[in-house]
Amino acid sequence: MSLPINLVLVRHGQSEGNAAKRRSEHGDHAAYTEEFKSRHSSSFRLTDKGRQQAVAAGQLLETLFPKGFDRYYTSEYARAKETAALLALPDAKWYPNFYITERDWGELEVASEEEREEKFGAALKRREADPFFWRPPNGESFANLCMRIDRGILFTLHRECHDKNALIVCHGEVMRAIQVCIERMTQQRFKELTFTENSDERIYNCQIIHYTRRNPKTNELSPYVNWMRMMRPGTTPLWDTGWQDIVRPKYSNQGLLDMVEQITRMVS
Repeated sequence: MSLPINLVLVRHGQSEGNAAKRRSEHGDHAAYTEEFKSRHSSSFRLTDKGRQQAVAAGQLLETLFPKGFDRYYTSEYARAKETAALLALPDAKWYPNFYITERDWGELEVASEEEREEKFGAALKRREADPFFWRPPNGESFANLCMRIDRGILFTLHRECHDKNALIVCHGEVMRAIQVCIERMTQQRFKELTFTENSDERIYNCQIIHYTRRNPKTNELSPYVNWMRMMRPGTTPLWDTGWQDIVRPKYSNQGLLDMVEQITRMVS
């Protein structure tokens, strides 16, 4: 499957849901009114901070891609569409796409941290064992999200944009799912990233992930996406990982056994 020459992912700016959750994590659950909890998360707007983040991201993208993109996609959710518009990229024509809407967190979607612990503590505990296949109560597993991304968006990019530059404004977990699919990330690596305390490994609001098939050193075009970089607009100095080679894992017979034998066998 051939992906775009340049594929750029942008997470939406800080949303009402993001702000409410951060406050709740610090003990302030006031945002979780009955009216707030009755909304579907697809209707969450950007906060003032989120709007500022989107403007900063747009300014960086204009610098990186002065000629713009051939195709512009955005999640159907309000916070993504608002971010896409506030990027203010000249002549952008956006294609809303429901395949890149955020992962469905079911009953956890609009629950305060206090409610999460009281009502769903046991379910969240099970997530610690295997976050890749774990499903939130009445929600969507990350594995199912990856299938949605693979079938719904990566095949669209292959069909419509293999020789083009494409921009996608979406969500943090969607960006992680695209990483898993493109980089063939292992479940163990995904688990490490899910629970990481390293801020460099997280995906922040309006963070950019840039994949390319063009070798950053030689400018030669590869049939595959083999390089990536991440940036955080608005940081001073700009947080930028620089170009990194994508090394897709592969294992020998013994390598597979070594992985499996890290799991205790309980029945012989």
